[in-house]
Amino acid sequence: MAKITMTVNGRQVAGTCDDRTLLVHFIRENLGLTGTHVGCDTTQCGTCVILMDGQSVKSCSILAAQAEGSAITTIEGLAQQGELHPVQAAFNAHHGLQCGFCTPGMVMTAVDMIRRHGGNLDEGRVRAELEGNICRCTGYHNIVKAILAAAAAMGGARQAAE
Repeated sequence: MAKITMTVNGRQVAGTCDDRTLLVHFIRENLGLTGTHVGCDTTQCGTCVILMDGQSVKSCSILAAQAEGSAITTIEGLAQQGELHPVQAAFNAHHGLQCGFCTPGMVMTAVDMIRRHGGNLDEGRVRAELEGNICRCTGYHNIVKAILAAAAAMGGARQAAE
């Protein structure tokens, strides 16, 4: 059994789990944060993306024990004081979701994408960066629009999609 301590959404948490437990399962089952979805367990779909020490990672590709001491942000940790994060607000405003299953991973990927690229973010880059996230409903058009709008709202994108 692994004993794990980490900061999740600004809160220090501790728990124990089997050494083979994936981080996604620790987050969902041990911490009760079910916004991080399990889609494939093979890093193909991106529904499980979280921020680990500020960088997006697929939480089904890392063992919970490997996150020892890390700062984790899940979709539940983005909104602050009742206000949606600009990426969450943009997904809502630009209809960047349908069934919603991929949405947490898309949002978390977008947050990291905007952090890394800021002013160098355009439609082509967004589409390339979303390659590891699968949406079976939307065709990505509104997701891309939402990410560019969020980047613009956060002072980053060269141009927001109309």
